[in-house]
Amino acid sequence: MGTDSTGAAPVPVEERLFSLVLALLASDAGLTKNEILSTVQGYRQKYAFSGENASLERQFERDKDDIRELGVPLETIEPLDEPGSNHNLRYRIPKGAYDLPADISFSSDEIALLNLAALAWREGSLSRESRHALLKLQSLGVDSTEPVLGYAPRIRTREAAFDPLTDALSRRVLVRFSYLKPGDLSPRERTVAPLAVVQHEGRWHVTGIDQNVGEPRTFLLSRIIGPVTRTRTTFDVVEEHSAENALAQLDAIWRRNEAEVRVRPNSDAETRLLKRRGSRRAGDGMLALHFTDLHLLADELAGFGPEVFVTAPTELAEAVRRRLELVVATHQPEEGRVHAAETV
Repeated sequence: MGTDSTGAAPVPVEERLFSLVLALLASDAGLTKNEILSTVQGYRQKYAFSGENASLERQFERDKDDIRELGVPLETIEPLDEPGSNHNLRYRIPKGAYDLPADISFSSDEIALLNLAALAWREGSLSRESRHALLKLQSLGVDSTEPVLGYAPRIRTREAAFDPLTDALSRRVLVRFSYLKPGDLSPRERTVAPLAVVQHEGRWHVTGIDQNVGEPRTFLLSRIIGPVTRTRTTFDVVEEHSAENALAQLDAIWRRNEAEVRVRPNSDAETRLLKRRGSRRAGDGMLALHFTDLHLLADELAGFGPEVFVTAPTELAEAVRRRLELVVATHQPEEGRVHAAETV
């Protein structure tokens, strides 16, 4: 682990924000900027008592915006004898405004489970909300007396588009990205107002308003090519395009689309496909499968080779056949490929 210019190990941003919240909660009269920078964990390690602290002050300004964005009611108080003076401004969090309602309380086990959920989502799609929840729970000062689980899971995503999309979603700004639809030879640039980032059937999707057509569209993150560029153009959130509605729409597509395949008895394909959500036996050696995206299902079925034969729909059967033909062509000897080309 690296160190800062003072030789001390760097303090994680979550710990610095948490320490700032606790310090501001503990002071009824509030704290000045110098008092915060010189005493609070995450600032004091870099504070110069007789030197330049401009970069540290800029960090504090960013942190103020961050904790307010997390829903923390941070107040700024002007000194009564120096109205308009920024030098002696005091900052505080009124405890009554940040407390849970009086009729809500948690047991120690419930606190532990809520903390575990927030930690699990630390790198997930609800990062800002989970950080708010984690700060709120920790500020209650209630510890679990018995561990509920021996480890804290982490939800990670492989798609590079995930973080910039969720960040743009929280800031309500348009994004631009290149998107490669199945069957297209090159990606097309899309400008989208992101409304929800959801996981459905093990894959991440972003639902938003495609600015090119002015209509809602859903994009697979795995088909986004290259970086996602965040613009400065803001947009208004439309209530009916919530994450719950996005998932409901994807589920409706999944239920509506059904494929029938014949599988080899006792094969790996039969075992795996029967474990898919909603799959069922549809006769002797036949399985019925629901799907959201025909091309993704074609990729999956082609991987089973001769263990699977698609009977319906026709589009799916053709998509699987094209993939298998490509595999055969790719593995032909070079002279075989030349001969095949000459006979076409």
